[in-house]
Amino acid sequence: MNQRYLIPLTAVFLLFLLAYVGVEGAGLQVVFGVLIPYLALLVFLGGFLKKVLGWAASAVPFRIPTTCGQQKSMDWVKQNSIDNPNTTGGVLLRMVFEIFLFRSLFRNTKAAFNRNASNKLSYSWEIFLWAGALAFHYAFLVVILRHLRFFTNPVPECIGWLEFFDGIVQLGLPGIMLSGVVLAAATLFLLGRRIFDAKVNYISQAADYFPLFLILGIAATGIAMRYFTKVDIVGIKEFTMGLVTFNFVIPEGVGGLFYAHIFLVSILFAYFPLSKLMHMGGVFLSPTRNMANNTRAQRHVNPWNYDVKTHTYDEYEDHFRDKMIEAGLPVEKKE
Repeated sequence: MNQRYLIPLTAVFLLFLLAYVGVEGAGLQVVFGVLIPYLALLVFLGGFLKKVLGWAASAVPFRIPTTCGQQKSMDWVKQNSIDNPNTTGGVLLRMVFEIFLFRSLFRNTKAAFNRNASNKLSYSWEIFLWAGALAFHYAFLVVILRHLRFFTNPVPECIGWLEFFDGIVQLGLPGIMLSGVVLAAATLFLLGRRIFDAKVNYISQAADYFPLFLILGIAATGIAMRYFTKVDIVGIKEFTMGLVTFNFVIPEGVGGLFYAHIFLVSILFAYFPLSKLMHMGGVFLSPTRNMANNTRAQRHVNPWNYDVKTHTYDEYEDHFRDKMIEAGLPVEKKE
């Protein structure tokens, strides 16, 4: 088994055991249920803010948007106003498509040698990657929003409607939440792609596998609590509301699986600002996406350029006149 994904898998399993044994064996409910979640939230907020402010302060003197279509030119040349916008409105439209529909990933292709055509290089549409990524992100969003019911009292009506539609498939009791199943399936798909696709596996590092295994661990412990171990929901509600109100309550009868779930979520929050997961905030500040490509209509000058002493031709000729005459080069002034 490749160490690049064996080590992250082992790390996630050890983190699960650390919390589970720490609660069941040492009674460290306060540590894994209160102290670590608060610390993880502080690391997440501080790290996220630091990253975003750092990106916002980065110098971007020129227009460097990634373009995938015809730029604004002559009136008789049709412009691609979404993939090559030259106005703020076009940029906003492009960003909406990028953030909510992953437009650039939708247009992505993969290259492969076609052995049936004398190893000719061919390109194909990666629709499954786009669908898997879209399902993963939206399922994750629904799961996060649905969990807000544990941190609010009364529960907002919109969260109730979201939970109703998420659990509209009633197969036994408790009803199946589609978001949890889709999240686990989409994560397995993205993980399998990294493991079994030779090209993707070649460029993948341990840092690419760790968040996938961590999210799988979170999903697995959540599914186990909902469908198999049947934890005390009332006790968990009291516990989460205690975290929100700083009136801590350690519920009775809630075992180590719940605290292991909370611990893995805390690790994900703390790891978030240090990882590639920060693309969630970076997509809004990426100059390759959020800038209008109007270089043909407007000249852009680097505002950070310092004054440079220019060397005029007259000064150049005065300096090299003798050598120019000696070399037979024409000069404007003889002396």
